Amino acid sequence: MTRFLDIACLQLRPMPDMETALTEALPMCEQAVTGGAQMLFLPEYCGGLKSEGAAVAPPSAPEEDHLFLRRMQEFAAQHGVWINLGSVAVDGPDGRIINRGFMLTPDGNIAGRYDKIHLFDIQLSADEVYRESDRVDPGHCAVIHQTPLARVGHAICYDLRFSHLFRALAQGGAEILACPAAFTAKTGAAHWHVLNRARAIETTRFVVSAAMTGPIPGGGETYGHSLIVDPWGEVLADGGAGPGVVAARIDLDRIAETEGRIPSLMNDVDFARV
Repeated sequence: MTRFLDIACLQLRPMPDMETALTEALPMCEQAVTGGAQMLFLPEYCGGLKSEGAAVAPPSAPEEDHLFLRRMQEFAAQHGVWINLGSVAVDGPDGRIINRGFMLTPDGNIAGRYDKIHLFDIQLSADEVYRESDRVDPGHCAVIHQTPLARVGHAICYDLRFSHLFRALAQGGAEILACPAAFTAKTGAAHWHVLNRARAIETTRFVVSAAMTGPIPGGGETYGHSLIVDPWGEVLADGGAGPGVVAARIDLDRIAETEGRIPSLMNDVDFARV
């Protein structure tokens, strides 16, 4: 029996607060479900994203009182749909925030959480500097969400550059590797497509990356181009530069087929550093 799964990425714009973020996200969720999507994927900081100089400054709240998270749980329950909530800013214990993603069940419960491991601390030029660690407390655990539809490994944005994380998720049984992102326009134009395709090819898994698109309030710009990539590295859907829903029907049997042709996940060889 072929394992088809209808999925959709929401390509959203960075919004300054949760209420405004919801006004864009909820209609797109409706559109995706009406189109037949069984699992939705939202971007990094889908509950809002601002910047203050080199630091990210997304609107945040405690998890138990997070407006965006709660409304998405209500939507999941009302429509009976799985939602990979890419990430939102959750208040942490030390005054910093946690860049936390969630998997929501069709009855609105939280099936899993992932805290972003690799933080975006880079200097692209003298004028373009990003210091996510100034505001964000990093995670330390890789996460695979177990759902009846598929096993989903969760990464976030800068994690995309760390292939060992994706390999570990695939070897741990993940069938879909989700990498919600708010990639910068500069790094996105240079690296986004090739990195997503590389992670799919290396792992022989589907890579599903919902992305933010457009200017960030406070400065900076996100790249867009939400991607759905198959295990052979073929781009099944590309969201382009504008906001919208990016949908595809994926065949999970393609994983075993591709892995049978190139079983690289089983060909590890120990080696010494010299």
